[in-house]
Amino acid sequence: MVGDEEGVIIRQIRTFQMDQSLENRIRERAYEIWTAHGCLHGQADQHWLAAEREILAASTPALAREPAPKKKRRSPVRSKAARTLALAG
Repeated sequence: MVGDEEGVIIRQIRTFQMDQSLENRIRERAYEIWTAHGCLHGQADQHWLAAEREILAASTPALAREPAPKKKRRSPVRSKAARTLALAG
């Protein structure tokens, strides 16, 4: 099942890339917060957490707005006798 393994690897790469992108956005925002507060050292954790909250809060509504993929409706399973009666009726 090479196809399944490739699919798993592709999903892992995409997840890693999204994680890297998210981390980069948080890092950039934390830097902006740090510079806005006068570049004071010793508050990196607070700046990171504030940036993380902002970025995640901004991305969560965007994800919530995306409609869930629609599932195909399956027709109800009928027995052979029910199909014959439906065609005859």
